[in-house]
Amino acid sequence: MADAALSHAPQPKGATGVLVLADGQVAWGRGFGAVGQSVGEVCFNTAMTGYQEVMTDPSYAAQIVTFTFPHIGNVGVNDEDLESLVEGAVGCVVREDVTAPSSFRSRGEFGDWLKAKGKIGLAGIDTRALTRRIRQSGAPNAVIAHDPAGNFDIPALIKRAQDWPGLEGMDLARVVSRGKYEGWEGGIWTLGKGYARSPRDARPHVVAIDYGAKDNIFRNLDKAGARVTVVPAQTSLEEILALEPAGVFLSNGPGDPAATGAYAVPTIQALLDRDIPIFGICLGHQMLGIAAGATTTKMHQGHRGANHPVKRLFDGVVEITSMNHGFAVDNTRLPDNVIETHVSLFDGSNCGIAVKDKLAFGVQYHPEASPGPQDSFYLFERFVGMLKPETTQA
Repeated sequence: MADAALSHAPQPKGATGVLVLADGQVAWGRGFGAVGQSVGEVCFNTAMTGYQEVMTDPSYAAQIVTFTFPHIGNVGVNDEDLESLVEGAVGCVVREDVTAPSSFRSRGEFGDWLKAKGKIGLAGIDTRALTRRIRQSGAPNAVIAHDPAGNFDIPALIKRAQDWPGLEGMDLARVVSRGKYEGWEGGIWTLGKGYARSPRDARPHVVAIDYGAKDNIFRNLDKAGARVTVVPAQTSLEEILALEPAGVFLSNGPGDPAATGAYAVPTIQALLDRDIPIFGICLGHQMLGIAAGATTTKMHQGHRGANHPVKRLFDGVVEITSMNHGFAVDNTRLPDNVIETHVSLFDGSNCGIAVKDKLAFGVQYHPEASPGPQDSFYLFERFVGMLKPETTQA
């Protein structure tokens, strides 16, 4: 069966998987991974590495990832490259069939891993055509389905895609957040040694609010010299203050920042009022912006990949960054107390802010960048350097 592009064509012989868009277009292919169907927003990711990290990033909750790199699955999977144990992407679309792993680090095959995680894969798709469709018309709602017998009720799948409300207005942080406090102890991974273990010592204490965080963020905070306690998304201001933080970190996460902000923003505003240092990434950055008086917007196609150039406005340096977001701070209507610090060189959208007269800043991209690039680690060092001097004694 040839690579399938989007069409209204009937099911070809041998098709065991299908992607059905809300507008009725379908892409037939070969299903792998879990059997069943899932609904979500279709996006595309341009990274050439890190598919396991992408699939386990909670920021991809309720999304179906189209990988533009054709050889997804070729290095297999392992337990060390997981970014979270909670829900991430619901499925993925790839061009080529998954082949046998070719990596000394592999501990399993990508399709088997997807099946164990309840995630659906669809191969044999013209991912270039699907990506062009997203770029031209925006990220669509869709259903991805896999049935080894090839039995699909297309009208019912179209209706399910049409009935799904979409990510705008959806609070997903409470779905993917941790359910309890966690004293973080994991350090950076090195070949042959795995992840370092860090003691709970007298380093500056950072309370990290988990809106759907990648674990590598906490590892980088640890590397930068912080002692980290991770708390759930809906942790109250009083509970945060009781932990006596030297600073508060606002994590990445899925969904609409305005929806999550209904409970998160008042807490962030209260932290700003108390002059507690704050650092936000992705969703955390967006909600920091809302707390300071800015607004957020749903993007046409979003930014997802590991090769996004971002210009640092205060010195003109360009960082190559990892991104995953479908919402952005609206930089056409920033209030006077918000300074734009970074912009995307792809489309000029906001990629960083600082709040005037506060030790508070955020970036839209992912400086923890697992699996890379690593241009932006300095942001973790900057944040830890802001923390109260009396808390930084070793």
